[in-house]
Amino acid sequence: MEKKKVVVGMSGGVDSSVAAWLLKEQGYDVIGVTMQIWQDEDAQAQEENGGCCGLSAVEDARRVAAMLEIPYYVMNFKSEFKKYVIDYFVAEYLHGRTPNPCIACNRYVKWESLLKRSMEIGADYIATGHYARVIRLPNGRYALQTSATAAKDQTYALYNLSQYQLSHTLMPVGDYTKEEIRDMAAKIGLRTADKPDSQEICFIPDQDYAGFIDRETGRPQEPGDFVTKDGTVIGRHKGITRYTIGQRKGLGLAMGEPVFVTEIRPEANQVVIGGNEDVFGTTLYANRLNFMSVPDLDGEKEVMAKIRYNHQGAPCLLQREEGDRVACRFKEPVRAITPGQAVVFYEGDVVVGGGTILSP
Repeated sequence: MEKKKVVVGMSGGVDSSVAAWLLKEQGYDVIGVTMQIWQDEDAQAQEENGGCCGLSAVEDARRVAAMLEIPYYVMNFKSEFKKYVIDYFVAEYLHGRTPNPCIACNRYVKWESLLKRSMEIGADYIATGHYARVIRLPNGRYALQTSATAAKDQTYALYNLSQYQLSHTLMPVGDYTKEEIRDMAAKIGLRTADKPDSQEICFIPDQDYAGFIDRETGRPQEPGDFVTKDGTVIGRHKGITRYTIGQRKGLGLAMGEPVFVTEIRPEANQVVIGGNEDVFGTTLYANRLNFMSVPDLDGEKEVMAKIRYNHQGAPCLLQREEGDRVACRFKEPVRAITPGQAVVFYEGDVVVGGGTILSP
């Protein structure tokens, strides 16, 4: 019987390195690929800015592939990354929203583009080092199941994958804890065994989002007014791209009590300020929906909803609305419902689906 061929996206980190080793051990015909997604810059800038896709990542992945005795290639996805991740990121911030670029990258670059190219070279699957598990449910649909380690679970950032993509995806590290993955890497002598995890957005390693947006657009953002909910001006802000819902630090307002960003009004170039109680809400609306465990939502459903990557999740009643929209009504108030972020719905340890938060 011919071996199934799998293309493993190798970021140069320990997780994707062990994923490639596990799949080879399981009998797959494994090909290692690093996705070149950083934009045209000199070697030093790429090295400093590349994060999971810089030159050192390529070198680490290449050496791991050589040790595992698997073919290794670098594929250029720079144009796709620019269109689906960077341009999207900039546009969302300019519209007063707070995007999650990793979700866009996963859906449109790491899966859609890599899977298409992998299938063209005869692969049956693609695989990554994500902490999640692909399962097939009794209803025949593919879904994500949370990983063996809640502390590292990455299903939130993967809710947007399609049924076709899931059916051609392997995630072998989802059955293990991070410690077990590092132990495996050390035992088989992988150079990435102790490599630290990447924490920042790969294309903004200094975390200066506003500065990056200024450079991308070619113009600095205009200052505007800090206002209260009723429109009373209480100060001046430095440009809406510098703020997000729930933010307390860096406001430069002396109010005599802690204050927070509660809303961003891009049309008026205003940032709304309120007290801690104003940051909590019980309802959100979401669009750009993707359902996984069910074809669609029919009526109402009780689920656990996560409104950001590090959110523990909260029980809510999910209700289908007209068009591409759902309402999510929480049983208890949740903090900092942020337009542009993802909301992901769970039943137990299975992803029901998710969408982009439209408004509180």
